[in-house]
Amino acid sequence: MRKVVFSFLLLFTHLFLGAQIITEALIKKHITILSSDEMEGRKAGTRGIEKAARYIENEFKKIGLNKFDGLSTYRQEFNEKGLALFNVIGILEGKSNKDEFIVISAHYDHLGINKNGNGDVIYNGANDNASGVAAVLALAKYFSKMKVNERSIIFVAFTAEEMGLIGSNYFGEKINPKKIVAGINIEMIGKQSPFGPKTAWITGYNKSTFGEIIKKNLEGSDYNIYPDPYLSFNLFFRSDNASLARLGIPAHTFSTSPMDKDLDYHKVTDEVNTLEIYTIAETIKAIAKGTTSIINGTDTPSRVNLNKK
Repeated sequence: MRKVVFSFLLLFTHLFLGAQIITEALIKKHITILSSDEMEGRKAGTRGIEKAARYIENEFKKIGLNKFDGLSTYRQEFNEKGLALFNVIGILEGKSNKDEFIVISAHYDHLGINKNGNGDVIYNGANDNASGVAAVLALAKYFSKMKVNERSIIFVAFTAEEMGLIGSNYFGEKINPKKIVAGINIEMIGKQSPFGPKTAWITGYNKSTFGEIIKKNLEGSDYNIYPDPYLSFNLFFRSDNASLARLGIPAHTFSTSPMDKDLDYHKVTDEVNTLEIYTIAETIKAIAKGTTSIINGTDTPSRVNLNKK
């Protein structure tokens, strides 16, 4: 009986504090700024993505995140395809297991400007993927206040995902995969899932025990997680989680978007007014609760074996 009461109190605490920290107002602010015309579509290598990077860096600084792996700034800079590129990375150091890491990530680049178009020519990328970046920022704030992370958390905004996972591939080359316990990637959570309200789906659900851990942690809540329904799209390998999964890390992507019916995907109409802010906020709260046992060291998902059918 005592265990049941404790579990209920823990669930209530997460739900209450999540509602206080992960607010619709905060989410809408992040997405509105990141997907504004001023960001010029956030194409990698442009002045627009520079503005987006500065915004993310400022948020990391306000939250109080540390720098990554000896870097003097939040930027992990490198050159690829003749472009000066940079991931934006901050760390929340763990307590008892600070040398074990969880990566929480989303790509912050998009498609830029349609130079051959007329009228609205900016690919604002509100759902793809300002919604994911807003989640990373909100989760950074949440976990910094909750102080439950026995393991260290690396918060990453990846660049050049739209060019072929370039930013996450570079990041993957610079880490020791044996120290990364899990990768929590977030992509396009701005529209209602095909499974209905308060649901999300996870790519590569059966490739590790990650999904089952999330599902277990959400028991008793009104939010449900499902396996990726779009297997023919091969989405497990099309987002930044793939760069970590190829190293054996149980890295998976959360999404809600109905990929087969999203008329704004990679269109100039992907703007903040097409999104469901309530859906985004509820999904972020679910990710926070669903991953907490991994964050606090209670659960460790099995490694990904891409050679196993």
